[in-house]
This record gives sequence, structure tokens and C-alpha cells, in this order.
Amino acid sequence: METTVNRVELKGYLGRDAEVRNLENGNSLISLRMATNESYKNAKGEWVTNTTWHNVSVWKKKIGEEVDLLKKGALVAVTGKLETRKYTDKLGQDRYITQVVAQGVEPVQAEK
Repeated sequence: METTVNRVELKGYLGRDAEVRNLENGNSLISLRMATNESYKNAKGEWVTNTTWHNVSVWKKKIGEEVDLLKKGALVAVTGKLETRKYTDKLGQDRYITQVVAQGVEPVQAEK
């Protein structure tokens, strides 16, 4: 049987400050909203930039000072895996959300 891999690497800017939820079991969930950009020339030769927004979840047993660096506009590198989950909304409709479950989040110095 062939081995499969679920791995994501992103480098982008945070669209808002990190949101931290402390859970009853002692773990914490850090939620990030991150943007990545792609630029290309269209058929007219004009530069077009597409922005993609990503939901990122980070599970931690202990929150450290790194959360203070996860502010809106910060450039970060994220490694993790894709996860899709299903939930039922208030109207009883099934909804799906795809997110990155991060194993690592590192601040990055912007290139000059």
C-alpha cells in the first residue's frame, strides 16, 4: 500500500490577533486567521493578486509568550495538516469547515 501525506506549509500575514480559549481539561486552543497571496499577469498583461484566507488552529498544553507575537499583521510560518469537519448550523443545515491544524507556528522576519 502506498504511503500518503497530509502536510501543509504556509507563510502569510495574520488578519487579526490570535484568539485563545482555555479549556476545562487544561489545554488551550489558539485560533488564527491568516492570509496568503498569489500574483500573476492576466491575459491583458495586468498584475492580479489573489488573497486566500486560512483558518488555523493550534492546540497547546501550555501557552507561552509566543502568543504575544501573534498580532494582526504579523508574518508567520505555519506547518501542520488539513482537517475538514462537519457541523450542523442553527437552521439544521450540515456545514463543513476546512482548517489547518498547526504543529508549528513561527514568527518570520519580513524580507527587505
